[in-house]
Amino acid sequence: QVQLMESGGGLVQPGGSLRLSCAASGFTFTNYIMKWYRQAPGKERELVASITTTGRTTNYADSVKGRFTISRDNAKNMVYLQMNGLKPEDTAVYYCNGVRLYTNYWGQGTQVTVSS
Repeated sequence: QVQLMESGGGLVQPGGSLRLSCAASGFTFTNYIMKWYRQAPGKERELVASITTTGRTTNYADSVKGRFTISRDNAKNMVYLQMNGLKPEDTAVYYCNGVRLYTNYWGQGTQVTVSS
């Protein structure tokens, strides 16, 4: 049974930090590119960051570049999103995604709210 389970979301003040985690199970994690997406109320889901199977290459949306860092631990089947310098516009539900060829797996999402 495939599972992607996000954790680490919550309420944080502007300028604060959060670390999201995603635990993967039920598939061969090392074969999958891993991504973080987010969806704010009334907006389309957008790609935030991605990381290749080996972790050697990462990519970021312009809006988070320099503030967010994606990483993965293939020994633990985990992917992370370190978010620093959070802004109110980062408020969204954050989703973990695993992709390989035409196969896509999604987590249930974790809420991140940035507010004073």
